[in-house]
Amino acid sequence: MLTYKVTVSTGLEVIAEETNSIYLTLINSKDQSSERVLVNKSYFADLKREISLNIHVEEDFGDIVLVKLEKEKHFVNIKWFCEHIKVQTPSEKCFEFPCQCWIEDEKPVFIREGTAGLPQDDPGFLKEKRQKELKSRRDRFRWTEWRQGFPKSIDGETLPPEVKKNKDFDLNIGKAKVYSIVKRLKEFIPSWRDLEIFEKILKEFNINTVEKVMQDWSKDYMFGYQFLNGCNPVMIGKCMDIPDKFPVTHEMVEGFLERGVTLQEELKAGNIYIVDYEILEGVPTSSDQLYLTAPVCLLYKNRSDQIVPIAIQLSQNPGEKKSPIFLPSDNEHDWMLAKMWVKSADFLVHQLVTHLLKTHLISEVFEMAMHRQLSAVHPVYKLLKPHVRFTIAINAEAREKLISEGGVFSQISSLNGDGITKVIQNAMDTLTYESLCFPETIEARGMKDVPNYYYRDDGKKIWEAIHSFVSAVVKIYYVSDETVQRDGEIQDFVKDVSHGMNNSNKFPQSLKTRKGLVKYLTVVIFNASAQHAAVNFGQFDWYSWIPNGPSTMRKPPPEQKGQVDMKYIMESLPDHLRFYKVLGTFWVLSQFQEKEIFLGTYPEMCFTEQPVKEAIKTFQKKLDEVTNIIKSRNEGLPFDYCYLSPDKIPNSVAI
Repeated sequence: MLTYKVTVSTGLEVIAEETNSIYLTLINSKDQSSERVLVNKSYFADLKREISLNIHVEEDFGDIVLVKLEKEKHFVNIKWFCEHIKVQTPSEKCFEFPCQCWIEDEKPVFIREGTAGLPQDDPGFLKEKRQKELKSRRDRFRWTEWRQGFPKSIDGETLPPEVKKNKDFDLNIGKAKVYSIVKRLKEFIPSWRDLEIFEKILKEFNINTVEKVMQDWSKDYMFGYQFLNGCNPVMIGKCMDIPDKFPVTHEMVEGFLERGVTLQEELKAGNIYIVDYEILEGVPTSSDQLYLTAPVCLLYKNRSDQIVPIAIQLSQNPGEKKSPIFLPSDNEHDWMLAKMWVKSADFLVHQLVTHLLKTHLISEVFEMAMHRQLSAVHPVYKLLKPHVRFTIAINAEAREKLISEGGVFSQISSLNGDGITKVIQNAMDTLTYESLCFPETIEARGMKDVPNYYYRDDGKKIWEAIHSFVSAVVKIYYVSDETVQRDGEIQDFVKDVSHGMNNSNKFPQSLKTRKGLVKYLTVVIFNASAQHAAVNFGQFDWYSWIPNGPSTMRKPPPEQKGQVDMKYIMESLPDHLRFYKVLGTFWVLSQFQEKEIFLGTYPEMCFTEQPVKEAIKTFQKKLDEVTNIIKSRNEGLPFDYCYLSPDKIPNSVAI
């Protein structure tokens, strides 16, 4: 009689085991099964436990390639979590079976031995099991179009167990903190008198960046700095020619050009930049008492290497009587309000396009396609799984609580469901695969050389570290370009992503080379980790000071100069209720989760092969180097830029 020693690591689910029986069976490389053994329930730990089993066979059973788990309910059907299984053979060989899955129903679950493999390399019966696994997943992960023009998302009210989030996203935590501060200050007044009340409330949070924003928000250098390193550092681009719709002349801006040359010469020298919110043109507001514009802003790199605004037009249609061009030489209130209108437009585009669409929604498409088309034993599934963790779940909650009709975003902004949909539809017209590639986006906007662009500098380092790591992993499993082409699962994955993006002609339909696969996977990981961190975790820093990024405007934009004062500006700002909801919402969104998992950290260890483990160590070492470089750089800056420090980048879009 020979003995196979089995160790099952599981979560502590006492009720599940009292009301269900969990059985385990070993399957060898000849598709032969051992006896079925009841999982032992004798040892308990505080958070998780290991269960030891002995399975006896009469003769050598050989290598183990599958473990079958079955659950039989006694009274009620309760889910059971399996983390990891190890099997030691009589000859001391050890096989690992990474599981990390919930078993909810009474259907058997087959767990593959942990060595990653491509579909073309599987023997017959394993290939069949692999295809059944994917068919089952496609039945559970079904595409739907939540709103017309959005990328596709998951269908169904009940999420599959493997993507559920243990703790729901709760805005009430943020609201409670804000309410307690406001209550202590006893400042409930019907309308804003001045900016002092904002300052009193925010000082209670005691955040350095917020205090610096409060001090300098109205200064031109601070306005320009945020286009480089604020919440939305992706809108600014180099301007080589002034567009016809924005008829700025040299005479208008001559007094702000410090080098003593013409506007045309400054354009040729690469010192002029532009931010254009054309995407908001024609977007309906939720009320005729709330307003938005589609402004255009011209910026200048001065001799101090600061980016400062030199001209603002609050619409896409020029005209001195309806849409004048505001200048720094205008009176204080005209110029202040013009900049606030730009920041309000930037808030909307940041929230719906830069943040929601280009990190949350596109990451869900990648996650959906991964579950639908890649077996759990596929190396790309193992590579991507940590970087799409909880994304489907957090997006499902966002659709229910944040961007639904009457949800939080409609409550704090000027847009209802129709307006939100229109902005996403406009953005989808320009969403391409290339627009998700970090180096290409920097190049396309002409932003390779602008100074003090820390988002670009740090993002480039992170992109290169991820790219190098992905390249090392891909080379382990794909010996040639032909191997990529023969991998039916990876080709189906890419095709399914294209389908899910809802504009399939703008995304690859297949991948032909290892180089192309490496870049594609780098896009997935970078946008789910670094890009999301860059545009998410600074929201309270930059938006809590409401005049710096008004979520809506309650007065129409001025159509002539010299007609606004501070009272008009205060009455334009969001009301008290919107202000408190903005603070509560962005306080929550800017916090890391409990037990956050940061970039390069893989506690589940989906990979069992030593070469991949070595690649992970190299990746972690590189990320540590980047963290130290950023920390050293920040010591000499008036504003720390930490949003792309690897030790502050979560692995996935999970908040």
